[in-house]
Amino acid sequence: MTHSDHHPTISWKAAIYAGLIAGLVFIVMEMVLVALVGGGSPLGPPAMISAIVLGPEVLPEQGTPPEFNMSVFLTGQIVHFVLSVILAVIFVLIVSRMALGTGALIGIGVVYGIVVYLVNFYGMTAIYPWFAMARNAITFSSHIVFGAVLGWSYGALRVGRA
Repeated sequence: MTHSDHHPTISWKAAIYAGLIAGLVFIVMEMVLVALVGGGSPLGPPAMISAIVLGPEVLPEQGTPPEFNMSVFLTGQIVHFVLSVILAVIFVLIVSRMALGTGALIGIGVVYGIVVYLVNFYGMTAIYPWFAMARNAITFSSHIVFGAVLGWSYGALRVGRA
């Protein structure tokens, strides 16, 4: 056994792709469920995310649906995917010292998704108070799926690492 058998090397490419894949699944799930189950606008989640950098003035008045604004929408997507990749890198740094199969990575990813939800929607509300309105089952389940997909996709993608 070589040293790398005990401490698997990190595949940064796999981490970045896993973050993008998990981020895509998350944002699609969030937007669809908000519209179909939550009775809200699918534009709500991207607007809330874009407000991190553009400020809360881009958010619609309470009770009114957001109007489509390309710069708000694109900013929300860019911020979301940058954060998804950052979260993926943190996840990979946490799990990289353990020799884990994809199943274990999915399980740890689920826990990670729950932790990210708690930090974002209970901790970060001190900075971004509008996040409190997204404390719901849709956002919670979307974070669980984000973590599971992150663990699964990193587990699958790292196999091809050099």
